[in-house]
Amino acid sequence: MDMPTTQRGRELLSGSQRFARKPGWLARITAPGFGKILDRIDAALTSGAIYGVLPDGTRRVLGGRTPGFECEVQLRSWNALVRLASNGSVGWYQAWEAGEWWSPDPVPLFALFMQHAGRLGDTARAKGPFRHALKLAHLINRNTHEGAQKNISAHYDLGNDFYQAWLDPTMSYSSALELRDDGLEPAQRRKWDALASRINDAPKVLEIGCGWGALAAHLASRGASVTAISLSDEQLTWARHHHDVAVDFRKQDYRDTAGQYDAIVSVEMVEALGREYWPTFMDCVARNLKPGGRAAIQYISMRDDLFEDYAKSADFIQAYIFPGGLLIRTSEFRQLAEQRGLSWRDQKDFGLDYAETLKVWRHNFDAAQAEGRLPQGFDDGFCDLWRYYLQYCEGGFRGGGIDVHQVTLVKQGEDK
Repeated sequence: MDMPTTQRGRELLSGSQRFARKPGWLARITAPGFGKILDRIDAALTSGAIYGVLPDGTRRVLGGRTPGFECEVQLRSWNALVRLASNGSVGWYQAWEAGEWWSPDPVPLFALFMQHAGRLGDTARAKGPFRHALKLAHLINRNTHEGAQKNISAHYDLGNDFYQAWLDPTMSYSSALELRDDGLEPAQRRKWDALASRINDAPKVLEIGCGWGALAAHLASRGASVTAISLSDEQLTWARHHHDVAVDFRKQDYRDTAGQYDAIVSVEMVEALGREYWPTFMDCVARNLKPGGRAAIQYISMRDDLFEDYAKSADFIQAYIFPGGLLIRTSEFRQLAEQRGLSWRDQKDFGLDYAETLKVWRHNFDAAQAEGRLPQGFDDGFCDLWRYYLQYCEGGFRGGGIDVHQVTLVKQGEDK
C-alpha cells in the first residue's frame, strides 16, 4: 500500500508493512492444493454455509448441512487460498486488499471461521516459516515503556476528529451494554453504571486507560475523586477540554502508578499489554488498591481452547490495527489475580452486545464516509481497512471465539 507522507494513519500503516508479503514460491509449495483447502473447510463446517464462486466461474457450497451463518464469497484468484493457507488471517486480509476475494457481507464468513476455529485447525492459520515471520514482526511491537507509547499513539492518535465522526457522542470506544431501541449512547451509559456499581461508588478511584475521559467524568459526577491515566496525547487533550476539571487526567504508564485508591476501573485496556505484561498489570492493581478495595475490569478474551494457537503467531488485528495487542486468556488472567490476593467475583459475559456495538460503529463509519464527514487524509485504502476491521471483529464476537466480560477484583482485607 503506497502512502503519501501527508496521509493520516501512516504510522499505523507503516508498521503493518512488516507483516506484508506476496504469495511467492515458498507459499505455493507449502500450501496444500486448492481443492484440498476447500475440502478441509467443507468438512469443518458443522453448521452454516459458504456459497462460493470460484475463479473459473464454477459454484461450490461449503457446509450447508445444518442451519447457521450463511455467506456469499467470490474467489477471484487462487492466490487468496494460498495466502489463507500460509499466512492465516493476515494473508486473508491481504487477499481482500488485493481484490482476490470479495463478499457483499463478510461478517457471517468471519463468524463461521471463528465458530469452527477448533475444527478448522491450521487450515486458516499461519504456519511454518510464515508463522515464525509473523511472530517475529509482532515481537518488534513489544509493550516496553517506549513500545507501549508508540503502539498506543499509532492507533489512538489517528485524530479526535476521526473517531468523533463515527463513535457515539460520549466518545466511548468499548463495548456498550444491553443495546436497545434507545440507541448506542444510553447503552454506553448502562455500561458505566454497571462498572460504578461494582466499585460501590468508591470515594477515590484510579482509571487505567481512560480513553477520551467519559467514564472518569461519569464517576466524578457521582462524587468520586478520580485520577485517570492514558498514553494518548490526543485522548488526553480531548478529555481535559471536554470534562470536569476536577478529574486528574495524567499522561502516565500504568507501571509508574503509585498511590492508594479505594477502587480501580479499567475498560478494554489490558488487551494492549501482551501476555508477558499481564503479571505486571495485576501487580499494579494489587499495589494501588487499599485493603478491601475493588477493581472493575472490562476485558476481551480469546476462548481458552483456542488461545495457545492464537498466541503462537500474529493475526490481522495485531498486524494492522492494534500493534502489540493480545486478547486475554481468562483462566490465566484469573490465576494471576488470585495469586496476588485479588478475588475474582461476578464475571459477566456479553459478547453479542459487542457485536451489536461494532455493527453500529460500522454503519456510523459508512455514513460518515458517504457524507464526507471523515477528516481529510484518510484515503479509500485506509477506509476499506477500517471497515474490514469492524466487520472482522463483529464476526469474531458473533462466532463466539472471542467474548467481552466485566469482572470485579477484591483485594484481601475488609470488604468495601
